[in-house]
Amino acid sequence: MVHHIVMWNFKPEITEDRKAKLKVNMEKNLKALTDVVPGLLTVDFITAPIPSSTHDIALITTLEKKEDIAVYANHPAHVKVADTYVRPYVCDRCCLDFE
Repeated sequence: MVHHIVMWNFKPEITEDRKAKLKVNMEKNLKALTDVVPGLLTVDFITAPIPSSTHDIALITTLEKKEDIAVYANHPAHVKVADTYVRPYVCDRCCLDFE
């Protein structure tokens, strides 16, 4: 198994009220990808990090094998979710993949 972790901060112009709504949509749509993307086993979405954290939100996924990271990244359903619910609202992306 392979783990794919991505963390973001919200763009500075996103208000606190808007962040709450965006988190709900991000989580719902990212978690739905487990039924669509081959090799994607689990999706966890972290919306309430503790104060010592350096990022606002995180995505933690488990995939079957290393090659599935590219499948996930390029899958049309993932691209649509990322382009619609995530990328327009975030910055400071960090990623870590490991076995």
